[in-house]
Amino acid sequence: MTELPRWDLSPRFGFSTPFDPKIDDFMAETSSQAKAFKEIYENHLDTKLLNAILEYQAISIRRSTVSSYLHLSYDVDLNNDALKKRKGEISERMAAEHGDFLSWFELDLASLEDALLTAQLEKTDTSSSAEEKNLAFFQSYIEEVRRQKPHNLEKSVERALTVRSPYVGTRPLVGFFVKELSLLTFHLPNQAETDDEVNMEVLLSRMTSSGDATYRAECLKNLNEGLGNHIVRVSALSLSAVAGSWSVENKERGYKALRSRRNLDNNCPDEVVQSLLDGVKSAGVPLCKRYYDLKKRILKSTQGLEKFTWSDRNAPIDIPKGEGGSSGNEEKKEEEMISWDEAVKMVERGYRKFSPRMAGMFMDMVREKRIDVPAIDGKRGGAYCAGVVPGIGPFQLLNFDGSKRDVATLAHESGHGCHDILAYGQGHLQYHPPLTLAETASIFGEMIVFRDLLDVASSKGERLTLLMSKVDDVINSVVRQCSFDRFEELAHGARDKGELVASELDEFWMQAMKEYYGTPGEDSPFDAYDNVSHLWAYVPHFHSVPFYVYSYAFADLVVGTLYRSFQTNPDGFEGRLLELLSAGGTKDFVEALEPFGLEPQNPSFWADALEAHLGGLVSEAEALAAELGYA
Repeated sequence: MTELPRWDLSPRFGFSTPFDPKIDDFMAETSSQAKAFKEIYENHLDTKLLNAILEYQAISIRRSTVSSYLHLSYDVDLNNDALKKRKGEISERMAAEHGDFLSWFELDLASLEDALLTAQLEKTDTSSSAEEKNLAFFQSYIEEVRRQKPHNLEKSVERALTVRSPYVGTRPLVGFFVKELSLLTFHLPNQAETDDEVNMEVLLSRMTSSGDATYRAECLKNLNEGLGNHIVRVSALSLSAVAGSWSVENKERGYKALRSRRNLDNNCPDEVVQSLLDGVKSAGVPLCKRYYDLKKRILKSTQGLEKFTWSDRNAPIDIPKGEGGSSGNEEKKEEEMISWDEAVKMVERGYRKFSPRMAGMFMDMVREKRIDVPAIDGKRGGAYCAGVVPGIGPFQLLNFDGSKRDVATLAHESGHGCHDILAYGQGHLQYHPPLTLAETASIFGEMIVFRDLLDVASSKGERLTLLMSKVDDVINSVVRQCSFDRFEELAHGARDKGELVASELDEFWMQAMKEYYGTPGEDSPFDAYDNVSHLWAYVPHFHSVPFYVYSYAFADLVVGTLYRSFQTNPDGFEGRLLELLSAGGTKDFVEALEPFGLEPQNPSFWADALEAHLGGLVSEAEALAAELGYA
């Protein structure tokens, strides 16, 4: 594969390197600004709220600019100890500055008497759309801050927690875990001992793209053993600290349930989240098992598979060109690798078919070098899109290795980028959507690219291959993520009884797997769960954002329902979706989905969405497989 593009941060941020003296000058100015902010506005929000919010936003933009630049720089250079030290020093300065000069603001805003807030809102010049003249523009931000009032602690306590966070909170442990994970390397199967090892992203890509069951099984074995040598202990230590901190915070701040803190951040009632989890357990798990029964039959026919194990879960389906059944004697093939240029064309074409505007945003991200593409050593694993601040972001981090799944990841992260660009008009304090809607554009981006590829497929065999790959992705987003949530539930529940250890977490992982995928030999399509006990140890969300993972299931089911709405009633749909994305964090999920006739607060919504979305795809794959002789 030719040299892959790297992002170029300097033109957008204005800093030449993370060690640029301009950063220090910029931070000194920001610190002076923050000190003046406290002197001018503390105890005066009853009359000066609009100006205070505007100044707080301006300071937040400056702080986010520096922290984002350093985080992005570090995430592609994790072995650079000097950069790590630099990032840590700036983080410590920011924590002290926030505690001393800024932490009071949202606490006072949350406690501001309703009458005093209402009086200022009533004075708003509603005839003007100019942000700087309109307090009502910030209504969503104000409401979000004030929802936290019952859970805020005394000012002195909040300040102390903020100032200490770089030193004694979970952040240092989580940072250490992320770095150690990035340093892991593995031997590929059939690789000579003298050959260079590969990082985890490459190993996973090779496993999921191989048409050889033995090769896949060896990849998974190498992964599980590699995690077990060291990372499980680091991950257990970090996860134990995160779960312990989460428990203490929940009790001290008065959250009523394990997920309530995350749900409040998402402006999503506990009951709705529980309804989602229950729906996936009751309707999603049977669909998942039904699909894997189909996949098992096809792999036995096309690859001569003798035993269906966890390493075969994401295996590619390669239908012979004759499109019919197979004896399993065909030569085993690796999934055809896709070049970066081809991947860009695929995503651009799919986006353009739905929305030329989104396609234009995507191509701008490519042309403006906003995507760091290659899977290289010393780089953070996985993929993400950082919105940064309006006027500078977004930037995507990928670990592209040329697989079909990498194309889906590009479509996914580019959806996030489009969402950010559309929402920037809400201002820095309001452009971030709640997690329940944060994955909407990204998963919709995957869906439109998938449907475009399905439309141009040249044969029924190719269509079945694409359908099976898509069902793999949906199950990973819905059922697997909810099994992750169950693992977190078990781990956090046990933390109240003492420190978590790796062997205990292994057991919780296996319990969650059996609850969602069944017990081999009893109620599972899998014949065995070989080499899977340590796989919990490489999931970063458990550490950085506890109980985040259900948002993937939430978004995938919402997007599946939205896409079916688009198929049946396409008129005006693009405009409605772009309007939803443009709202950023100013609408909750109920209000945002109302124009589409969706009612996610209805208890039956999730089971119905599963049957329509995942069930529809599984039925489509089963029908096509039957036509091709794989029933």
